[in-house]
Amino acid sequence: MACRSGCCCGSGPINEDNARFLLLALFIIIYLLCGAAVFSALEQPKEREAKERWTQRFEHFSQKYNLSKKDLNNFLRNYEEANVAGIRVDTIRPRWDFTGAFYFVGTVVSTIGFGMTTPATIGGKVFLMFYGLLGCAATILFFNLFLERVITVIAVVLKSCHERHHNKAVLPQNGRRVSDGKHAGGAAADRGGKGEDLAGWKPSVYCVMLILGAAAILVSCCASLMYSAAEGWGYLDSLYFCFVAFSTIGFGDMVSSQRVIYEGHATTAYRLGNFFFILTGVCCIYSLFNVISIVIKQVLNWLLRRLEAPCRCCFPKRGHHPHRHPRRNVVAPGHLRARRDPSIETDAINDSETDAGRRMSGEMISMRDFLAANKVNLAIMQKQLSEMAIGQPRQSSSSTRQNGFSGGVGALGIMNNRLAETSVDR
Repeated sequence: MACRSGCCCGSGPINEDNARFLLLALFIIIYLLCGAAVFSALEQPKEREAKERWTQRFEHFSQKYNLSKKDLNNFLRNYEEANVAGIRVDTIRPRWDFTGAFYFVGTVVSTIGFGMTTPATIGGKVFLMFYGLLGCAATILFFNLFLERVITVIAVVLKSCHERHHNKAVLPQNGRRVSDGKHAGGAAADRGGKGEDLAGWKPSVYCVMLILGAAAILVSCCASLMYSAAEGWGYLDSLYFCFVAFSTIGFGDMVSSQRVIYEGHATTAYRLGNFFFILTGVCCIYSLFNVISIVIKQVLNWLLRRLEAPCRCCFPKRGHHPHRHPRRNVVAPGHLRARRDPSIETDAINDSETDAGRRMSGEMISMRDFLAANKVNLAIMQKQLSEMAIGQPRQSSSSTRQNGFSGGVGALGIMNNRLAETSVDR
């Protein structure tokens, strides 16, 4: 690829996508180390206390009933095996009747995987591998389609509010009508120019993130009220369960709707409410995670810009260097974003294609060209596969510009050109 990032004075230039990937990997490693340090400081004393308390109880029980430690350990191992099969001290709902199995497959395809129910037979384990492969893929597709519709609805609502605010702003002050032709013409031209701005207006990713965050909090708070009343959990514990379940972490330490019957509550209504809140919560959190990923990418691009600053001393003059190319796949904050010259599909095409738009004719690229030039990214391959699927190439314009989401796959591709920060015209 043509674009470069990193210092060219040292070990050599680095591809921008690779630089972003390495920077994100470094961030995740540091994030994991910090998280491990915090949880170790918070939870290790409790773990030691529980271990000491269990050792004392084990010694006391073996002496009181004159049991050998070996026999008692064997008995506890047998209970652990029964616990895996769904046997508990308290009476709970059957694991593998139809309703229990439906709850299980729901945790499988949603990738929550609480772990309180697992297949014990060879046939069940083999079937789970194939069942989960198709089910998880279909559910991820459902989440992506949900994200697409949520982003569209939010964008329409925010644009409507923006237009309403804009219309109020352009009204003549004090209710006066402009009578002079010159002034009227100037006002019309001004309205026309602002109308063009409205046509290309898109909501900011921060507004969408705020709305999705508020929706996720609202769903979690309402669900926590239901779980606190039905399960007898504390409200904070219920909020903890909601996040673990909605984010599909699914530890399994707390699992809802496991009793045979709920006293004082309509059991069927509670189970339906549990299904509704988990489905809605997972969709909201999934959408929120993907929008937050855009913000993280903005930060990474901002850091890359800062890391590139020392390298500018290598060039005697500011401006376009003959051997440097415009940055590709950049989604940066507005005050750091600079307009680039239009490209047809990607900057890689401009660098590698010289034979009158051969790639834009819909012709498949060869693997030899891909391996030799390394300038055709995943978006191009996805575009061509899409063209083959629909039987005709998609229309493209020379004014189309590439960003970090154009032609993307999955959630990033869905949010392409729907938000201000992912728009190709920013």
